[in-house]
Amino acid sequence: MRLKEIRKARGISQLKLAMELNTNQNTISRYETGEREPGIKELIQIADFFNISLDYLLERTDNPQIMR
Repeated sequence: MRLKEIRKARGISQLKLAMELNTNQNTISRYETGEREPGIKELIQIADFFNISLDYLLERTDNPQIMR
């Protein structure tokens, strides 16, 4: 998952992202290290927050655009 890469590129701290997603910093850290995997609800929240496709977040494509 590209979460850490995307978050850092946007200049957003783990704490800020956690607050925006109504979770805690430890959860974001575990997502980034692979200790924990987000559920579909959390994946959608992350993708929506960054305005990217789920496929891009999950490294299934290199195109961050949302296809509609």
